[in-house]
Amino acid sequence: MRILLTNDDGINAPGLYVLEKIAAQLSDDIWICAPSEEQSGAGHSLTLTRPIRLREHAPRRFSVTGTPTDAVTMGLRKVMPEPPALILSGVNRGANLGDDVTYSGTVSAALEGALAGIRSVALSQVYSKEGVGNAVDFSAAEEWGAKTLKPMLDMPFTPRTLINVNFPPLAAGQVKGIRVARQGFHDYARGSVVEGMDPRGFPYYWFGLHGIEHTPGHNTDLEAIAEGYVSVTPLQIDLTHDASIAALVERYQA
Repeated sequence: MRILLTNDDGINAPGLYVLEKIAAQLSDDIWICAPSEEQSGAGHSLTLTRPIRLREHAPRRFSVTGTPTDAVTMGLRKVMPEPPALILSGVNRGANLGDDVTYSGTVSAALEGALAGIRSVALSQVYSKEGVGNAVDFSAAEEWGAKTLKPMLDMPFTPRTLINVNFPPLAAGQVKGIRVARQGFHDYARGSVVEGMDPRGFPYYWFGLHGIEHTPGHNTDLEAIAEGYVSVTPLQIDLTHDASIAALVERYQA
């Protein structure tokens, strides 16, 4: 089985090396095409205003000067001789839960794979506090990654869907298991805005990630992680709110 690996943390991110270990338990035909630099929060953006550079670091290992979406596009169109059977995106440094998936470059890379008709999975390692730098513990992802992926490999995927996986911020031995859960939602807070002053005396602003309150609902990904489980959430690309169609049609036909 041919697998394409990508991420949004960049070609040298620790989580990508963890993903390689996970993928090696599934196949020996592994290709990598990832952004050359970190692209966290890039969402499903596509680079249109400048050229993309493709660099080969080693056989079957490439980076692109662009977004996660660019990386998947280049991987499929320029790097791989044939399409893969599976695209894995991650392992992201940090959670991609609830409505935050709309910002996520990790999830968006898997979304791009789903648009191409390829079975695609996003994987993220939750951590418990900010400011840990590269000290994020990926042991839960490393131990539970293949266990989580194997049951879905022979499962039919509905077209234009993807799977979002998050690993709890626990040591591997403390993880309680795997739970299939729906997407949760956050109370809108978007963390904090940190203000500073540059050396020339001009203010700058930096979006903080802490302080986002959330309200777990029944059987959501937020609840699964909070209770110590790996969360597995199927997502769909179609964002249409069907229940509103009739009301809108009625108003425009009035």
